[in-house]
Amino acid sequence: MSDWLFKSEPETFGLDDLAARPGQTEPWDGVRNYQARNLLRDQMRIGDRILFYHSNCELPGIVGIAEVASAPRPDPTAFDPEARYFDPKSDPDQPRWYLVDVRYTRHLKRTIPLAELKAFAQGALDGMPLVRKGNRLSIMPVSPEQWEFILGLE
Repeated sequence: MSDWLFKSEPETFGLDDLAARPGQTEPWDGVRNYQARNLLRDQMRIGDRILFYHSNCELPGIVGIAEVASAPRPDPTAFDPEARYFDPKSDPDQPRWYLVDVRYTRHLKRTIPLAELKAFAQGALDGMPLVRKGNRLSIMPVSPEQWEFILGLE
């Protein structure tokens, strides 16, 4: 089992939106970064844990926990010209983009802000992509030690 951090803008799709979905599950579509896609496609498995992170908002930070609820599969929005994430170069016979379903687990007791997490960049969270300067990945791995440390901040 692996641990991950998924970033999402709460104005677009936040943790409350996930919790309100039927079965509290939603396809995580629209990943259009090759590095994030490779992690999603090649390493994620059902049951992997996810730290749900709100970005581009008043208080960016980790707000909850979810889990991977399906095996990776081609992202159908890449093939649909009417879809927000349509990619005219994507081919259904050789898919370029993938998704997994994510399922809500719980809200954290409090948001753990990015500023607080960055305070541990030279310590317990050393090497975590989230606290590195200039990191823009929407999906990133989290070590078991980082997972435990972060939840200890809750």
